[in-house]
Amino acid sequence: MDKQELKQKVLEAIDKNRETIISTGEKIFENPELGYKEFETTKLIKAELEKLGLKVEQNIAITGVRAKANENKEGPTIAVMGELDSVICYDHEKANKETGAAHACGHNIQSAAMLGVAIGLISSDVMKELDGKVNFMGVPAEEYVELEYRSKMKEEGKLSYFGGKQELILKGYLDDVDISMMIHSLNLPEGKKMLLGSKGNGFVGKRVQFIGQEAHAGSAPEQGINALNAAMLAMNNIHANRETFLDGDHIRVHPIITKGGDLVNVVPADVQMETYVRGRTIEGIQDANSKVNRALKAGADAVGAKIKITEIPGYLPLLNNDDMDKVFKENALTLITEDQIEEGGEFGGSTDFGDVLHLMPAIHPFIGGVEGNLHTRNFRISNPETAYILPAKIMALTVVDLLFDGAKKANEIIENFKPAMTKEEYLEFLKKSSILIEN
Repeated sequence: MDKQELKQKVLEAIDKNRETIISTGEKIFENPELGYKEFETTKLIKAELEKLGLKVEQNIAITGVRAKANENKEGPTIAVMGELDSVICYDHEKANKETGAAHACGHNIQSAAMLGVAIGLISSDVMKELDGKVNFMGVPAEEYVELEYRSKMKEEGKLSYFGGKQELILKGYLDDVDISMMIHSLNLPEGKKMLLGSKGNGFVGKRVQFIGQEAHAGSAPEQGINALNAAMLAMNNIHANRETFLDGDHIRVHPIITKGGDLVNVVPADVQMETYVRGRTIEGIQDANSKVNRALKAGADAVGAKIKITEIPGYLPLLNNDDMDKVFKENALTLITEDQIEEGGEFGGSTDFGDVLHLMPAIHPFIGGVEGNLHTRNFRISNPETAYILPAKIMALTVVDLLFDGAKKANEIIENFKPAMTKEEYLEFLKKSSILIEN
């Protein structure tokens, strides 16, 4: 059977199972779960993969699943990923009223699209005709939220890193993977269905505690040390540094105060803050981060407070792989037109898929079919065909291209790829990024 015949069978299988793919995404949308808590979502994806006759490994990083196809075949391995977790957005119409969890991030679309790839390749029997393996992975905890909860899990030895892909890399779940792919939803300009080749920021995460001295706020404030004032000064100090951030580094610093004190009648002695320091390059992030630390410490020093800064490994910048972009675009053009594809551009957010891109050839395009900005109450699906079905088809067709004819295309891409880091260098970088500063 030639390659075009295989591709046609894949497309027909996805179309035949269109309702299953969309309904799975909608079930996840209706029942959002936060990172490392995606227990029901994991069960759902596991059950759907098992219907295809795949053996599924569950709870690969607290939660998450992995199913291997063509496991006994020779050839390279491709990982097709979909993220399971949601973000916190209490005002979203489908938010969990207790936790605030809501799929205002579109991860329900990713998981359904990943399932669609599996359906297209497995139920059509096309997978048997390919010279390589595919790992279908539902991955946990991409959203960098609930840092206190994850810190506790780390203290208990249940995890090492806050990001799901970081944890999977550490545990060796990507050791046998040669190429990775996944998609992300994005509200694209009118008429556009895909964004390809955009670059994104990395970041370092920070938890900050300002430690003052409590006192009666009305009768004896002079006996206290106001930790809230220290935090306010620190934030202003950060603002004073913004003009020193290089435009090309795309630095973003956006702190929030998670605890402002205990009682209005007591001088605040325990004030806590969380922030990211984002940037386009590792060097830019490190430079900005040192300035932010200086600003934080100066705020504490100004009022005589103490400070504790806990730095947590964030995510690496989003890179591109031209070879993967080319194959993906060629397949996209069999389903949509050139003018529906936007290329290049900047993505101000961050994803732990950036970490994967530093280690292996991979692709992370953005797909439309949604409206409203990410992480807001207005985010929702406007076109299920574009959001769910289109990316499933393009990814499945890309797998066929990569693994057809002795996996010639995949091997060529792997041969041409020069990793930004080895796994050992990457883990050492994460280790060095875990810092506690007390002053």
